[in-house]
Amino acid sequence: MSEKISICVAGGGSWGTALGHLLARGGHHVCLWMRDAAVAKAVNERHENPRYLPNLPLDERLTATTDPAALDRSLVVLAVPCQQLRGWLTEHARHFQPRVVLVNAAKGIETGSLATCAEMTAQTLGHLNPRYAVLSGPSFAADVLRDLPTAVVMAAYDEELGRYLRDIFSGPVFRCYSSTDVTGVEMGGALKNVMAIAAGTCDGLGLGANSRAALITRGLAEMSRLGVARNAQAHTFMGLSGLGDLTLTCTDDLSRNRQVGLRLGRGEKLDHITQSLGMVAEGVKTTAAIYDMAQKLGVDAPLTNAVHSILYENQSPQAALRDLMGRTLREE
Repeated sequence: MSEKISICVAGGGSWGTALGHLLARGGHHVCLWMRDAAVAKAVNERHENPRYLPNLPLDERLTATTDPAALDRSLVVLAVPCQQLRGWLTEHARHFQPRVVLVNAAKGIETGSLATCAEMTAQTLGHLNPRYAVLSGPSFAADVLRDLPTAVVMAAYDEELGRYLRDIFSGPVFRCYSSTDVTGVEMGGALKNVMAIAAGTCDGLGLGANSRAALITRGLAEMSRLGVARNAQAHTFMGLSGLGDLTLTCTDDLSRNRQVGLRLGRGEKLDHITQSLGMVAEGVKTTAAIYDMAQKLGVDAPLTNAVHSILYENQSPQAALRDLMGRTLREE
């Protein structure tokens, strides 16, 4: 049984809220930091996040604030979208304690720099010598709030820290494994969103179960190639942050990235989709970053290339499919 500690969850979106609820239910003293004062008031008074998780009750011990002084704790969960993370960390660096334990819960690769969340954290908060970990895996926020069984992975460079954190986050219906492959877990969490857009597009085109199964399988192989090129361990991609998260986001309609693909396959334009979605679909920006990364690393990434061509090169989903199916035959 873990000791009860004081934790700040930075980010009032669906996943940050769910993690705050989970930790509060575990008996920890949890404050949810967010920018939106109205949502913070709803969390405190109605025990609900009406913007992102309406009609799902939160643990009454979970509090919320807009005061960044709440970040001055020994453990901070980062639930800030990947593309905003660098600027957010820079803005709030003065509030963090030296040697703070940071658990990143965002998924993605920064466009331009091609940095992982771990690299952005080291670049912005390195002077504080933080202890870094990342939480990832197949985990929809709404299902966590409904107490549906969930398994995730906590990766930390320090094996002892990973074991400590997995104990803090685990509970009766939330099982947390540990790993030391931080890069592999972060790459899996980022890459699966690109594949989810591809899978959604296939289903939006009405291509059937055969194509979805093929896409998931070849998508996993592509994820592993790209991860290994960034010095990740290949076997990590067979775990919860790879195959597990890939399966979830490619097959369930709660996935925002799959929804983007579904609507692209049905003929909607990307601008309209992203404006009407209401929440961040990390895979859209991550596709641009992964496309650039694959080019620089010289890694064959046909599915990423196909999604990139649809999102950024004005190619139709039908034409992207023809290009994929017309590729030179090869050994598996």
